[in-house]
Amino acid sequence: MNWLSLLGLEDTLARGRTLLAEGAIAAEDRLDLLSIEWQEQKRNMLWMVVMGLVVAGLTIVALTVLSGAIIISFWDTQSRMLVTWLVAAVWLVLWIGVLVFLVVTAKKATNPFQLTKAVLKKDWQAAKRRI
Repeated sequence: MNWLSLLGLEDTLARGRTLLAEGAIAAEDRLDLLSIEWQEQKRNMLWMVVMGLVVAGLTIVALTVLSGAIIISFWDTQSRMLVTWLVAAVWLVLWIGVLVFLVVTAKKATNPFQLTKAVLKKDWQAAKRRI
């Protein structure tokens, strides 16, 4: 004789097992999502460090060239002045380009794990409705 069936607990236990299995699968999915977003966050941070170093290097070069351009601008011939300012302008354009890339990457990294947060918030809302 099955006492659980007679007491009406068999269905409740089956639903509990099903919910537990679904919860385990959902938790595994959330951990996978967290892992994916963590990899993306690490990649963004690495790019920020690399681009920060590039900006620092280009700043040093740009300031050196700009200083040379200012000094050379007092020389006698017009061609020396034109070439020096063109070189300084090229370095300045490169520096601005890298700086823009750094700002764009920093903006991407301002809201990490947004997908994981959204899914967990949705799960929490669904759990609260069930209770």
